[in-house]
Amino acid sequence: MTTFYPGPSKVYPQVATYLQDAMNEGILSQNHRSKAFMEMLEVCILVFKQKKNIPDDYEVYFTSSATECWEIISQSLVRHHSHHVFNGAFGEKWFEYASRLSKETSATNFDFQEKISESLSTDADVWCFTQNETSNATQIEFSFFNKLNSEALIAVDVTSSLGGIELDWKSGDIWLASVQKCLGLPAGMGVMICSPKAIKRAEEIGERNHYNSLLFIRDNFKKFQTHYTPNILGIYLLMRVMQQVPDIQAIDTHIKSRAKDFYRFIAQETTLDLLITNEEVRSETVIAIKGTVDEISVLKQKAKENNIILGNGYGAWKDTTFRIANFPAIEDWEFDKLKTLLRQ
Repeated sequence: MTTFYPGPSKVYPQVATYLQDAMNEGILSQNHRSKAFMEMLEVCILVFKQKKNIPDDYEVYFTSSATECWEIISQSLVRHHSHHVFNGAFGEKWFEYASRLSKETSATNFDFQEKISESLSTDADVWCFTQNETSNATQIEFSFFNKLNSEALIAVDVTSSLGGIELDWKSGDIWLASVQKCLGLPAGMGVMICSPKAIKRAEEIGERNHYNSLLFIRDNFKKFQTHYTPNILGIYLLMRVMQQVPDIQAIDTHIKSRAKDFYRFIAQETTLDLLITNEEVRSETVIAIKGTVDEISVLKQKAKENNIILGNGYGAWKDTTFRIANFPAIEDWEFDKLKTLLRQ
């Protein structure tokens, strides 16, 4: 079965071997305060930072999910006011969740077919963005973040980008994601990367009221431990996958080239349309394709008969679109198989 579902998506096939290795090595039976676990966590963070070109002074933490990271940001990094900028469902969900916490929240909702406005203004002390909006297959250029008020922290959800394209780490302060997309791993773990500026803010606020308060998380990670009994298997698998994959620069080149080719293919070799008509805002890791209700229904059935899983459309586009994950674990021959289907 070939899956193009945009999350959870295809895991690297080598994960099957790594699962057995984890059992054989006994790491799954180690407690999270043991020397064996701490050494493994240290190696995982080191190789993750190396392969993703994360600055030395940025800190990496593991959580239960990207959604938990939303909560950590509101609790530990917002002084008074967070401002959320979004053009789709997942950015809006982040805003709605933050609004249920005690601090002030506000939002700017921009058109998903348009580039984000460069004239945004707010007195918020944290800006929140969904860089790659999985629901509608759009993305924000990293250069935009460098144009914002430098006094505020910039928090960026890169759940559908991290591991697929090279991120401009210095343009943001808090980066968050889950592992079940471009990192090619089973669901069940989140990643949070913080700049020195974000750590300084957390220390100034001094919030320690929750089990997942950032300072409490950091206290533990400085000892290569975790703030709660962690997903040891998830951390082990991330370490092994990071040891396996090329550097992010090579992955970035391949993913962007494949996205460009597939966008061209849909436009020139099929009768289908692309949901996003503005080339400047199209995602490079999630591609949304549009047709009539009948076309999409027939195509999904044909895909199923050919052992191909297409990602459903999201929200209002559920019946008139499907989405394709362009993630590193998906191989080129699988895209060739999909192209053959879509040409028919």
